[in-house]
Parts: sequence; C-alpha cells; structure tokens
Amino acid sequence: MFSPTPSKRRVFFSFHYQNDIWRVNQVRNSWRYAKPDTREGFGFYDASIWESAKRTSDDSLKNLIRNGISNTSVTCVLAGEQTYARRWVRYEIARSVLKGNGLLTVNISSLRDRLGYQATQGPNPLDYMGLYRDNLGQIRLAELKTGKWYQYQDYQQVVTPPETWFVPSGNVVRKLSDYALHYCYVAHRGSDNFGAWVRNAASMVGR
Repeated sequence: MFSPTPSKRRVFFSFHYQNDIWRVNQVRNSWRYAKPDTREGFGFYDASIWESAKRTSDDSLKNLIRNGISNTSVTCVLAGEQTYARRWVRYEIARSVLKGNGLLTVNISSLRDRLGYQATQGPNPLDYMGLYRDNLGQIRLAELKTGKWYQYQDYQQVVTPPETWFVPSGNVVRKLSDYALHYCYVAHRGSDNFGAWVRNAASMVGR
C-alpha cells in the first residue's frame, strides 16, 4: 500500500546566539541523530539565519529576520538563561505571530556547553510576549518589562493572529505561551521527539 511522504515544515530557530550557540547546534542538528543520511527525512527543514551576513543596523536586521521567517511554518524558541530578555528574540517571535507560525519553546539549559557545563534554567520567552485588544477592539502585541505589560515597540501595528488563537477583550493580555507547548530538550528526549513537537506546533495553527 502506498504511503505518502509526511509534509515537511520549515522551522525557524530563535535563540540567544552569544550565550547558547553550542547548545543550539545540538538541537539544530537533531535530525542527524534520527536520520543520518537525509535531513528531510526527520520532518523539518532548518531555516535559521544566525550564519547570515554581518548586521549593520536595526532596519537591516529586521529585514533579515523578516526574510528568514517568510518561508517557515513553525518557530522554535530555544530558551536558555537570558533568552527571554533579548530584543531580537522578541522581534523574531513577533514576526512569527504575524506570519501565523506555530510556536513552541524548548528549554536547552540542561544541554552541556563546549566545556561540559549546564546552565541555569531561564524563563519561557513566550511568557514575556502577548496579545491584547485595544480600545477599538483591535489586536496588538504586548511585551512584559519590569513586571508590567506595555505595547510592543518594535511592531505597533494591528495584528491578525492565527484563527485558532482566542484573544480576550478589555485590555487583558494573553501570553503567547498560552498558544504553545513548552518542552525540555533533555528531559523530554528531544533527539527522538523533536520532529513530533514541530508537527504538533504546526497543527495547532492549522498548518
């Protein structure tokens, strides 16, 4: 009986480059552990932009991020100790919402760096970004700073989230983590299960 090949999702990885690149690459290369001979066989394509050209301005970086996310369907936030506070991680998350991508967070603090050390577990970055309705009922992005919610400054226009996402009224912020699952790469055996996590994130937004 003929069995169709599973559809492939292009995954955008969002992370703190300076702190976590050694751990990040263990996740980015996880397809090799499952399917040594074929990248596509694991069920996703890596679409990160960390190795792209040198960044010269805020506008050029925003454009680079927009282009990097443009052909993806899932965004995986690889969370280390300080990832939640990084401006450009938040912008990558914001652009992923605008794109309608499925979201997931994978904690990577338990992975060891090049010296063999683990890191302190940091907050879920999706707890620090959210959606709310303004006084006109339009949906906008918010970010959590110093314990308070503010309108997100790097993208202040109206947002159209995926149809499967419920956004409350009355200026109540709903965290993006409410729309995504959170995993630990080590405890939840990411080397075996990452492809399934990606497929689940895509299905949560109908992709």
